[in-house]
Amino acid sequence: MRSFFPLNALRAFEASARHLNFTRAGLELNVTQAAVSQQVRLLEAQLGTALFKRLPRGLEMTEQAQVLLPVLTESFDHIQTVLKRFEGGEFHEVLTIATVGTFAVGWLLPRLWKFREKYPFIELKLLTNNNVVNLAAEGLDFAIRFGEGSWSTSDNTLLFDAPLTVLCSPETAKRLAEPGDLEKETLLRSYREEEWERWLIHAGLSPWRPNGIIFDSSRLMVEAAIQNVGVALAPAKMFERELTTGVLIRPFKTEIDMGSYWLTRLKSKRLTSAMQLFQDWICQED
Repeated sequence: MRSFFPLNALRAFEASARHLNFTRAGLELNVTQAAVSQQVRLLEAQLGTALFKRLPRGLEMTEQAQVLLPVLTESFDHIQTVLKRFEGGEFHEVLTIATVGTFAVGWLLPRLWKFREKYPFIELKLLTNNNVVNLAAEGLDFAIRFGEGSWSTSDNTLLFDAPLTVLCSPETAKRLAEPGDLEKETLLRSYREEEWERWLIHAGLSPWRPNGIIFDSSRLMVEAAIQNVGVALAPAKMFERELTTGVLIRPFKTEIDMGSYWLTRLKSKRLTSAMQLFQDWICQED
């Protein structure tokens, strides 16, 4: 069939259907109106059906044309996208990754230059979320998520554990000689309600109800702690830079395990070469 694939005729039809005008389609394709009309008639003859109703002022698509147009438009867009990847004579693969913002800022971005330096032909698209993601609907290659790794529709590769610990500003830390002193502080919360209760029990205390703001991002919560809004409970591994510079303090060694970071992809999605390279790289990074 592909020996008789009428590519010029399909391009002429697709442009004409978008413009509903042979003349404007010709201007887009840099050919005459007559050439476009001839190509469309050729396609109609090959398909054995009319694609347009010729009107005094333009065109009207038939039902058959309305079925064909979206398929061709999507196909031509895909072809154009692929051709654009041959920049500078090299093929550039696109890799789309979604990640929780805390992981992106606290771990991935400080190391991403290594991946870019090693694989400059891979174009990364990085999206952030608050751990709620739909791999299929969002067209993602990978999603980096926090949790127990029990997502049934995806293939889940453990990256590392990320236990939670108390984090606060230097000013707040001066008031925290022992864990019981936290009862006098504002305890900032995430959407996982049981975190503070589990930490307090693990520290040997009878838990009380936290009264702080609820955040959907550990990154935002810790920023609030740095600005003396309260005390955060978050993974210290994601805030090594702030701990090293001293803008953030870890007053106690006590920590609790509430989940890990995972690299996830749809079980049904075939690993591309770019995906394989990224997976190998991120699993080897410290």
